[in-house]
Amino acid sequence: METLEFLNIEFFENTLKDYLFLLLFIIIGYLIIIPVKSIIIKVLFKFFGKDHNDIDALEFKNLLNKPLQYFLILILFFFSVKFITIPTILSSSEQGIDISVFASKGFNFLLLTTVFWVILRSIDFVGFKLKNKALETESKVDDQLIPFAIDLAKVISIVLGAVMILGDVFEVNITALVTGLGIGGVAFALASKESLENLLGSFTIFFDKPFTVGDTVTLGGVTGTVEKVGFRSTRIRTFDKSIVTVPNKNIISSELDNLGARPVRRVKFNIGLTYDTSVENIKNIVNDIQILVDEHSMTNQDGRVRFLNFGASSLDIMVLYYVNSPDWESLIDTQQKINYDIINIVNKYKCEFAFPSTSVYIEKNQLKSQN
Repeated sequence: METLEFLNIEFFENTLKDYLFLLLFIIIGYLIIIPVKSIIIKVLFKFFGKDHNDIDALEFKNLLNKPLQYFLILILFFFSVKFITIPTILSSSEQGIDISVFASKGFNFLLLTTVFWVILRSIDFVGFKLKNKALETESKVDDQLIPFAIDLAKVISIVLGAVMILGDVFEVNITALVTGLGIGGVAFALASKESLENLLGSFTIFFDKPFTVGDTVTLGGVTGTVEKVGFRSTRIRTFDKSIVTVPNKNIISSELDNLGARPVRRVKFNIGLTYDTSVENIKNIVNDIQILVDEHSMTNQDGRVRFLNFGASSLDIMVLYYVNSPDWESLIDTQQKINYDIINIVNKYKCEFAFPSTSVYIEKNQLKSQN
């Protein structure tokens, strides 16, 4: 037993045995964290209901894995320090700084941060589930409402967490703080005028419903599909797959064309035939294209095909028709099919499409005088 006497040697008011117990507790605790974390995730997962699948379980695990791990590490640290005595030099306030108090406040700050991190990730999972539910419904209102509600819940959680941290960690008088905010509210409103305008714009969009998520809109020269309406801005995915972020205040103050609200999409263009095309062939081509746009399965009976203009290099035929779908993909697919058919019609009458050209005529008298 004398060989173990060295374990009673003290360093910073603790023996080597105390430090060994501390190290052993940390090692065992860290090994236990992994299974404990898995159990907690399973329990919390069941708390959110029973209608889950493997994808939901994987998403929930990915969301909570890190914050829950940090939370358990902090709990492990809290119980670990019980094995040792905090050295007097660290808890002394003779120099005006009590390190133990500072460490305690730091621990509380990290603990509250991880708790609200877990809460925010849980809100993300609820949003994930609700968005999947919304995809099963025909209404687009829930597609817009759910992200908005999730963002609102996260903002409330962040504000609540900040208030708790200020009160518990930094010992701020919350009542006095709220009173101070009331006095400085005007100054704050002026400083954040643009942010408030965007926030009010988001509520206007939500209640007035000029569009919903999934609609195709044109705004300020930008055309694309609305992906999300947030507190500050709205995200629009253009047809070249880029994301355009538009402040909400600009949306409510600008002209907006909701293409998704149209029952039909209009297509209008001209085709030019060469000047050697006969009148009979022009009539036949106009008639065949009119029949094409009238009888196509994706168009209505409002189409018009007319020979209208004598162009600089062509005989111009106007083609106008309406596609019975606001969907962009349906529109371009229908356009492509009709364009192919128009080429076949022109080729059927052995006519040619015109292109910009210039004809030069030289009189014989001028040639003789030059010779």
